[in-house]
Amino acid sequence: MSPQGLLTCLAMVAFAPGCLYQRMPDPRAAADAYADAASRGDADAIYDMLDEDARRALTREDVRKLVADQRKELADQAKAIRSTEARVQASARIRFADGEDAVLDLSESGHFLVASADALPAGARTPTQALDQLRHVLARRSYAGLLRVLSTPTRSAMENDLRSLVEGLENPEELDVQQSGETATVRVPGGHLILLRREGGTWRIDDID
Repeated sequence: MSPQGLLTCLAMVAFAPGCLYQRMPDPRAAADAYADAASRGDADAIYDMLDEDARRALTREDVRKLVADQRKELADQAKAIRSTEARVQASARIRFADGEDAVLDLSESGHFLVASADALPAGARTPTQALDQLRHVLARRSYAGLLRVLSTPTRSAMENDLRSLVEGLENPEELDVQQSGETATVRVPGGHLILLRREGGTWRIDDID
């Protein structure tokens, strides 16, 4: 990562809220504190504002070197943060014991509102968030959740495909099952080909084409 990229990361993580408390500190105060430290070139103050993830990526000496090399850029950042046109957006991520999480955004009224949650309809703002939502619904084997993260055409195609399969299996005793030892195949009306395999005396679906 370039020094300018690291500098941008420093500005972001220095006043990003890491935890949600019953009483949320004013994020503007953290932004102002960072602006003061940046304008002074106070590397130790900036390092002390970093969260745990940032400290794993940057040592105190790394920050000191970065600040020494980028004094002008830091001064420009401080001016931008103090500008009357600057706006501070605060958000919080709550991670639950089962690995799912919810993202909250601080509204202009000072209240946190749910921006996204694993149990709610998907509203990914970036491709990365969409992939993260896909991982969550797959991890908890949620068919309803999977449908929520699919695009409209793909969701429609999957639902039509499953509907066709359900209708084709309406009378399974009338289907022509071709058995060969521990495996079997059956062509279902609608075009699906189902492969079955016997494991420990129990027949299981092996593949659906």
